[in-house]
Amino acid sequence: MFGIIRPCRHRLGGELAAAWTAQLCGLCLALRDDYGQVARIATNYDGLVVSLLVEAQSDGQPTRRTAGRCPLRAMRKADVATGDCVRLAAVVSLALAAAKVRDHIDDHDGMVGVAGVRPAARRIAERWVRQGTDAGHTLGFDTGVLVAAMDRQVELEATARPGGLLTVTEPTETAVAEAFAYTAVLAGRPDNQAPLREIGRLFGRVAHLLDAVEDYRDDLAHGKWNPLAATQTPMAEVRALCDDAALGIELALADVEFTDGRLAQKLLTREVRRAVSRTFNGVTAQNGTPRGQQEPINFGPGAPGPGNPEDETPDPGAKKKGGGSSSCWCCCDGCDCCCECDDCCCDCT
Repeated sequence: MFGIIRPCRHRLGGELAAAWTAQLCGLCLALRDDYGQVARIATNYDGLVVSLLVEAQSDGQPTRRTAGRCPLRAMRKADVATGDCVRLAAVVSLALAAAKVRDHIDDHDGMVGVAGVRPAARRIAERWVRQGTDAGHTLGFDTGVLVAAMDRQVELEATARPGGLLTVTEPTETAVAEAFAYTAVLAGRPDNQAPLREIGRLFGRVAHLLDAVEDYRDDLAHGKWNPLAATQTPMAEVRALCDDAALGIELALADVEFTDGRLAQKLLTREVRRAVSRTFNGVTAQNGTPRGQQEPINFGPGAPGPGNPEDETPDPGAKKKGGGSSSCWCCCDGCDCCCECDDCCCDCT
């Protein structure tokens, strides 16, 4: 699983943690039921924000069904989300996963980039796009905007120039913006479309930038394309863009009318802020310097070498796990083990 939103049940509390698990498991099972077992690898933490946004705006009680025992829930049963909310999240997740697979294929990266695997992986990605398009039509959602945005990404990356970072992030911003906006349509809240489109655009920007920051050193070490290096963007500027986007999300949320927006608001405010801090703290740790000190990061020949930003938010997880993250879903629903307490609720510290 992937995504920037990785809350711990300790921070959410019992009721919201259960709602989070219901969405996560509901998305995973929706992918299995509609697209087959292999599609479950498209489950991602950010995709389920689409599902919970639909529920958060909808009238009436959320629909649930009891799912069987699963190793990722420590062999426990659970009440999981069902219905159009998770089906829309599955469509979006599948489209994003297909784009990610195609990107790895083109870059000859990872398992799907191996010569003998690439043809089969490309067929799977193309099948996911077709299946997602068909499923999207049944929900009244045109996935063409997602596919077009992802196709546009390749061209923009090939023509990236210094100073053009936000040009590169535009396709992701557009795709997420349309998905978030359609949650208002599905929930019967058309007045929410505009602010949710803005929230989606900024959320897509943060997700794209944090992914680039996390991959930066590995990309350079293996000669892979990275938007920060290609556009010669100082790391401090990337941090500022993420902080500005997080603030924009918070401001736009004030214009969204929810039936019960507690989980959505917590994930899109505190957890987005936490994701930004976690990612940049991790960069500082990898750079081998104490937080707050300035050590240049080489952005390639002829590129500026900016210093790391001074981090204002301490990262309790750094002393436990070196600033890294885990996907220990069994014990803490995929959290990053950065609880604001002395006694972490996780078993994996």
